[in-house]
Amino acid sequence: MERRIERAAVTAWVPVVALVPFWLLATAAIWLPFRLVFGIAYWWFPVAWLALGAILLVPWVQIGVLTRLLGARRPDAHELEVIEPLWRDLAYAANLPQAAYAVRVIDSDELNAYACGGRLLVVTSFAISGLTPQQLSGVLAHELSHHLGWHTGALTVGHWLSLPVVALARVGFFLQNVARAATDAFVSHSAALTALGRAVAFLLTGVSWVFLAALYASDALANVVGHGSEYEADRRAVKMGYGRPLAEALRMVIRLGGGQRAIGWRARLAASHPPARTRVARIEAMLRHPSR
Repeated sequence: MERRIERAAVTAWVPVVALVPFWLLATAAIWLPFRLVFGIAYWWFPVAWLALGAILLVPWVQIGVLTRLLGARRPDAHELEVIEPLWRDLAYAANLPQAAYAVRVIDSDELNAYACGGRLLVVTSFAISGLTPQQLSGVLAHELSHHLGWHTGALTVGHWLSLPVVALARVGFFLQNVARAATDAFVSHSAALTALGRAVAFLLTGVSWVFLAALYASDALANVVGHGSEYEADRRAVKMGYGRPLAEALRMVIRLGGGQRAIGWRARLAASHPPARTRVARIEAMLRHPSR
């Protein structure tokens, strides 16, 4: 089992590796104007981006930044009454200090939870109010298992590297629209200039789609790998003794109609979840045959 979990942790980095060439290409595109004006060497840009991302490894920085980025908040007094005893028992079961990770809440009417970065667990307000404490403990055990399996580290690095790729795609589409508008407004009287404007717009569209396609491909690969990570997190939760509570929480997800819809920017965090019914069946099989 441990060997399988370690393999899943390594596989989780495959989408990041696939994204690296396009990240380097995006940083090169950003570097070119600075090279022309200031003569800065290219390698400063990827190194500086990695160094800036390394700041997120500082626990309090990571928790603060990701909490704001995800639109989460600290649990209120009532929510703390529910979460604290569950988290204390879970930390004890995992042989971890209780303060090693932080639990935050997203106000949402969906039943969902996320493991983010390396220190953060995010639960929806509906999950806290709609699940029994036992079911919620299974959800928290599953999300903690993502951290223990190093699944979230690869996802966070991938998102960080994707930011320049996303920025270049958006800038490309913006400039494409500008080129088209300028062509229609100012040079429509000239066939040659109109053709040039359309060629520039076409070129910018192509560049934008290259970056966007790279992002989609990386996300698709991450989703395929993410299914394995979800199963391994379930397996670890079962090993810690939280299999039945997790299965009951997933049955609640099924009764509510899936519960895996996207929440804005957080769509990329939710997209890797396999069907709840499949996960319940696998958990039940592990509970019946714990040695497998």
